[in-house]
Amino acid sequence: MSAEAYLTAATSIAARVVGTQLEAIKEAGERLADALASGGRLWVFGTGHSHLLAEELYARAGGLADVRAVLEPALMLHEGPHKSSALERLTGLAEILVEDRGIAAGDVVIVASNSGRNAVPVEFAACCVARGAYVIAVTSLAHTRSVPSRVPSGHKLADVASLVIDNCGVPGDAVLPGDPPYGATSTVAGTLIVQAIACEAVSRMPAPRVLRSFNVDS
Repeated sequence: MSAEAYLTAATSIAARVVGTQLEAIKEAGERLADALASGGRLWVFGTGHSHLLAEELYARAGGLADVRAVLEPALMLHEGPHKSSALERLTGLAEILVEDRGIAAGDVVIVASNSGRNAVPVEFAACCVARGAYVIAVTSLAHTRSVPSRVPSGHKLADVASLVIDNCGVPGDAVLPGDPPYGATSTVAGTLIVQAIACEAVSRMPAPRVLRSFNVDS
């Protein structure tokens, strides 16, 4: 019954996102459409499994063409989860990443972090805001409220972002009871959120640049 229980729980969380976060998602899409129309750029960033949301929007069939995914190999999982988990707590690293990409005023930046407590995503968002970018946080408010910050400032992602969208997940991300609990939902909900933001932006743009799948005959 675990498959059925997981699907029920995950779709319930998705419904909660629709029921509670739709206005914030629409606001994010409107901000993104305005920014792109004015020459701004879209950046997407996350560490660990949250980097999957950056890949979700990047070079995606049916998605916006001009998406800049910040994919730092050491902060992803393919070089080892212990390494990436240690590095995402390293203060000062985010400023280097933001400087290297040249994120600037007028840009929109989506930063995903389920816990919202580690130094790199929090400082990445704060650095982008300081440069005049509009930062959209995708995070679990239930999780972030249940744990202390690991950032010297004491801030969490939800504290520094321009707009916060709750992925409606539970602390620890796992929705099925066990020891430990299992069945993560942050990627499922996060994917719905970032795709909805992009779709809202496309619907508001007079001539959006949308990618067509390489695997259809046109």
